[in-house]
Amino acid sequence: MLRFKSLGSGSSGNCTVVESMGIAPMRVLIDCGLGLKHLSARLGEAGLQPEDIHAVFITHEHGDHIGCARSLSLRYRIPVWMSHGTHAAIGAPDFDGLLHTARDGKAIDLGGMQITPFTVPHDAREPLQLTCTDGSAKLGILTDLGHATAHVMEHLTACDALLLECNHDTDMLAQSSYPPFLKRRVGGQYGHLSNTAAADIARAVIHGGLKHFVAAHLSAQNNRPALVQELMAEALSCGAHDIVVARPDAGTPWLHI
Repeated sequence: MLRFKSLGSGSSGNCTVVESMGIAPMRVLIDCGLGLKHLSARLGEAGLQPEDIHAVFITHEHGDHIGCARSLSLRYRIPVWMSHGTHAAIGAPDFDGLLHTARDGKAIDLGGMQITPFTVPHDAREPLQLTCTDGSAKLGILTDLGHATAHVMEHLTACDALLLECNHDTDMLAQSSYPPFLKRRVGGQYGHLSNTAAADIARAVIHGGLKHFVAAHLSAQNNRPALVQELMAEALSCGAHDIVVARPDAGTPWLHI
């Protein structure tokens, strides 16, 4: 059985803990976009300590995703996976033998859990998003995605739970105080998913075994949780209360798959 919990999601920092539950649990942090003090506090609220984390996977180099990854790794001797491009983009720092290279489509075996990274269109050096499985349940995580390619959709097949970026409402972004270049970046093919684009993905991957949908990385300026819940509930033919929204300050509850 898998369970997962967002520790926080948004431009202020993204981090999700995924745990395979068994005789010897395996716990992985997906991104570390918080300061070490805040991360430790959020882990504590989840009933965990940094020492309980067995691995870290970094999706790309943006500060709200990489955050304290190196400090956490070195202090607690936790191995880290990221793409070669991501490592280069942060200046290729030394991880004292704890760094591993992640590649598109190459599964990472972590004992009780397997992670499969896949490339995505986003304005980063070599961004990867991923699925996690313990052999019986499958979780898809996509927090930064310009648009859904066929390659992306292939990896989302048969997910039992999905944490998906629902970054902005298109009209709110157009009417926002963002400068034109930033509106183009956010709404472009290598930026962030709109609510309607996320709903299209949900419609394409919905199946009878989809137990949880988490809306993540909502823009504080250009989105509203109620808008996301209404649109995603329509796409997934469920109630608005069934759509979990990952908050920037508290993430989500533990969700079991």
